[in-house]
Amino acid sequence: MNQFLRRFSGWLALLACLGLLGLAGPSFADAEEPLVPGDNIRVTVFENPDLTTEARVSTRGAIRFPLIGSVSLGGLTPTAAAERIAAQLRDGKFIRYPEVSLSVVQGRSRQVSVLGQVARPGRYALDETGATLTDMLALAGGIGATGDDVVTVIRTRNGKTEKLDVNVQKMYQSGDLSANVEVDSGDTVFVKRAPVFYIYGEVQRAGSYRLEPDTSVMRAISVGGGITVRGTERGLKIGRHSPDGVLSRIDVQLGDLVRPDDIIYVSESLF
Repeated sequence: MNQFLRRFSGWLALLACLGLLGLAGPSFADAEEPLVPGDNIRVTVFENPDLTTEARVSTRGAIRFPLIGSVSLGGLTPTAAAERIAAQLRDGKFIRYPEVSLSVVQGRSRQVSVLGQVARPGRYALDETGATLTDMLALAGGIGATGDDVVTVIRTRNGKTEKLDVNVQKMYQSGDLSANVEVDSGDTVFVKRAPVFYIYGEVQRAGSYRLEPDTSVMRAISVGGGITVRGTERGLKIGRHSPDGVLSRIDVQLGDLVRPDDIIYVSESLF
């Protein structure tokens, strides 16, 4: 009986060890991944509970820690990061023999960057269920007044970086949402500035205006409030840049289409 109990106890001890190894293995591997922006970490200093700190690694890879201020931890493993904090506590003569431990409370969040002409540019976290292009635009407050309808998505899939242009307005007008692509962590959504035209001379409101598709000279003038009582429709001219950057002035009619960056000039009537 005693021999059986010894063997049984041995098997239990072996199983316990295997179980612990199985649990500890992945955690240890995860714990030694380098810290990156977005990681939430917890730092404790032995026998100094007032220094216990929970912080988020900033976009510059740093945190603020009591007594020593900003500490750069990006790219370091948790062990190396703890050693750096300990060294700064020791070198600053705050604690003679600091024992520091650091753990990742919450792993890096899956984020998408939304940049350009949106209400709130920035990095936004993805839900576990993922998100679409329009989801991210909504999080960023939508396309701004100066933003273009064509939105660019830059993403990397299978080691290849690709660029997708999505006409959001056209997508909703047609009701075909197949272009509403799924975005993933690391993707960038960019809203460029919408094309504009300029109008000056004898118009009510000279200035720059957003260029809508198929805008004629007549429509552009109406956007500027129309021609003043001293102006004339005769002799309308547009300043237009050629592909090599040279600006030339050309005669136009009311029905001609306006191009991006065109400068429409309405002259004064001589009579």
